[in-house]
Amino acid sequence: MVQGSRKWHEKLPFALLGYRTTVLTSTGATPYLLVYGTEAVILAEVEIPSLRVIVEVEIDDNEWFKIRLEQLSLIDEKRMTSVEEKGKFSQNWQDPFIVKKVMPNGALYLTDIEGKMVEMTINADAVKRYYV
Repeated sequence: MVQGSRKWHEKLPFALLGYRTTVLTSTGATPYLLVYGTEAVILAEVEIPSLRVIVEVEIDDNEWFKIRLEQLSLIDEKRMTSVEEKGKFSQNWQDPFIVKKVMPNGALYLTDIEGKMVEMTINADAVKRYYV
């Protein structure tokens, strides 16, 4: 353990590795997985080979290249499914809406085009103009 606040830079790489390889509750995936399309191989898996490392080592270069291309082609799908409507990131509405009333504090009363939906209040900063 590094004592003192002047040597924080020595522990920064370890903190970043921990963050990048931890599953985030907001996305349900690790940041490393979303960037590279595969989970990180930690040093312990290289020293004492895990099944995943053994499988990758025993295949030839062409086969490894094909598998890696397949993984990379699925990376966008993994990214999209990891951030799909979960918790506070889920959509509360679908556009377009009609502004029924503008309040002096910057709030808007919205309703859908048919007027079927109950009016809801939203901050004007969160609304974008919609052009048909």
